[in-house]
Amino acid sequence: MEQYNIHEAKTHLSRLLARVEAGEEFIISRAGRPVARLSGAEQLAVKRQPGGWKHLPAGNDDDFDALDEDIAAMFDGGHT
Repeated sequence: MEQYNIHEAKTHLSRLLARVEAGEEFIISRAGRPVARLSGAEQLAVKRQPGGWKHLPAGNDDDFDALDEDIAAMFDGGHT
């Protein structure tokens, strides 16, 4: 496994990441001592599965758009 010091890794990070995506692994070292391993990450995102909410009610209540009388009175100036 190849080893890079921190300065080299910072300078060539995009190249190293491209190689990691291709399956390689690297050791990052400070003053010649290994401190980290640079390797690929597992796919973290979960693929969306359609129909996950089909158990929920399909529509709104019948009075969903009904205007509350008190609120209507406030707009008309009849409520203070």
